[in-house]
Amino acid sequence: MMGFARFFSRFAAVLALATLPLAAPAQAASDPAYVMANWYKLILELIRHTPTYSPPVAARTMGYLGVTAYEATASGTPGLTSLAGQVNGLTPLPPREAAAYDEGAVMEAALTASVEYFFFNTGPTGQRAKAAMAKQLGAQAAEGVDPDTLSRSRAYGQAVAAHIIAWSETDGGAKIENMGFPYAYDAPKGPEKWVPTSLIVQQQAPLLPDWGKVRPFAMKDGATCDLPPPPAYSEDPASDFYKEAKEVYDVSKSLTDEQKLIARFWSDDPMLTWTPPGHWMYLALQLLEEDKADAPRMAEVLARLGMVTADAFIGCWQTKYEYDLLRPVTYIRRVIDPKWETLLITPPFPEYPSGHSTQSGAAAAVLNAMFGTDRAFDDAAHEDEGMEARHFANFDAAATEAALSRLYGGIHFRAAIDRGLEQGRCIATHVIDLRMGK
Repeated sequence: MMGFARFFSRFAAVLALATLPLAAPAQAASDPAYVMANWYKLILELIRHTPTYSPPVAARTMGYLGVTAYEATASGTPGLTSLAGQVNGLTPLPPREAAAYDEGAVMEAALTASVEYFFFNTGPTGQRAKAAMAKQLGAQAAEGVDPDTLSRSRAYGQAVAAHIIAWSETDGGAKIENMGFPYAYDAPKGPEKWVPTSLIVQQQAPLLPDWGKVRPFAMKDGATCDLPPPPAYSEDPASDFYKEAKEVYDVSKSLTDEQKLIARFWSDDPMLTWTPPGHWMYLALQLLEEDKADAPRMAEVLARLGMVTADAFIGCWQTKYEYDLLRPVTYIRRVIDPKWETLLITPPFPEYPSGHSTQSGAAAAVLNAMFGTDRAFDDAAHEDEGMEARHFANFDAAATEAALSRLYGGIHFRAAIDRGLEQGRCIATHVIDLRMGK
């Protein structure tokens, strides 16, 4: 497969030309791992270029795409267990006929239909890129396959996609209006409550206030891994709340160059990057490529990681709107320094817990289960933006750095960071417990 750094450094030109470089021709076009790798490379870029794709929405989509790829694989792989009856609301998928199938064609049809559905509203360039990818992968999948087998395989892949798309439409998160900002919002009142931190008119209401009610994949509901309340609001310098705010303030005044780099490296802003869940998906794809993973292995990793980051945002958002806590910039300007500025732009939704922390804790726990707790790696996610790769001894080290990046950016208090990691690990247990692999 084409190296990730090379692929992404060329993607702007690729989009403009609407032709996509695929994996090395020497790899069999009928290999579903080949199809997954190439579609997912494009999926990450479509997340970057689709306006409604805030981090919770991106994670949800990757959850459903992962399940689609997994079910397309499991249906033709002895020893793999379907997720039907295990994850919330997924009924048994259409069975295969007692006939021959081409697995690459099944996967190509399933992901082509799914990407078309989930990214229906991407811009014109993304639409051309989707069409180019579908054309090239479709042509390659058809090479050397007899017409009956090809037709049967594509019909089955499309049936898998249709089944999962229909399931996705019942979870409460399928329709995103106004980029996720409600047109009307009755904000809770109180000195500790969230208030807008942006002058943008659209962001005077918070992002996706009902996302905690979206049906999760593996945990029972959004409150399954709920957290205790944050430190009690107080403006008393002796209080825990003031001390947490003072920590954010003091850290901001003495940031090292390394801390500033960490804050920016993990910022993963929507519309500019692949978003935080996309960052973790990139890492998984990079490791799968290094390991030369086969299709069952790749499908399981993509499904587990997609589902856990999706559930992490549901759980995190449930807690965020349960407590509706104000952001550091609001408190510090009110109580400590009215002229204080953050390193990063504060996101437009409540503070506790940290979304970066929750989804990073969740992702790291799943990757620990899939790759081992001592897997070292280099994270080159932002090399195309001029940032050098960062080395991590293991996934927990990366998750901890991602979480702390929000303190360095001036965006979160300590409790939101530490407890967010805890919440993510709790959410991950439900995904790790699913029966999937051999």
